[in-house]
Amino acid sequence: MDGLRPTPDRVRETLFNWLGQNLDGKCCLDLFAGSGALGFEAMSRGASTVVMVENNRAAFHALQQNSKKLAGTNLLLQHEDGLQFLRREQRRYDVIFLDPPFNSDMLIQALPLLASRLTEEGVVYVETGTAFEAGTPWQVVKSAKAGKVYYQLLRQDIT
Repeated sequence: MDGLRPTPDRVRETLFNWLGQNLDGKCCLDLFAGSGALGFEAMSRGASTVVMVENNRAAFHALQQNSKKLAGTNLLLQHEDGLQFLRREQRRYDVIFLDPPFNSDMLIQALPLLASRLTEEGVVYVETGTAFEAGTPWQVVKSAKAGKVYYQLLRQDIT
C-alpha cells in the first residue's frame, strides 16, 4: 500500500472537534478512503451511513478486513475510482471527506462534482500537502496546518 498516508491523529482530532463529537444521523462519504481512518471515526461517532471508496486493491482489502472486525453494518465499501464513483453517485451527504493522494489532481477534479452531492448544510473536509484555495462556490469554514498537512472544512457559498 505504497503512498498510503493516514490522516495524523492530531489533525483527525481537530477535524472531529470542528464537526462536533456526535455525528448521529449523518450520512458521510470517505471518497479516497485509504486506511479508512476518517470513515471509521465517523462511524464510531454515530453516523447513520458511511460510504468508503478506495481504488487501491490492497487498501480496499484492508478496509474489508477492518469492517468485518468492527461489524460495520452502517458501512458501505466501494472498490472503484473515486471520480467515477462521484460521476454516477446520486446520494447526498452531510459530510464528505476528501483526502486524495497529495501529488495528484484528483482534488481539482473532484470538487466541482461535490456540490450536487452535498445536503443543504453539508460540509467537505479537504486535506492537502500544500496550501489550497478551493474558490467559488466554496467558503472556508475552518482551516489549519499541522506539520506538512493543510486541512480545511468547506461549505458551499449559497448567497
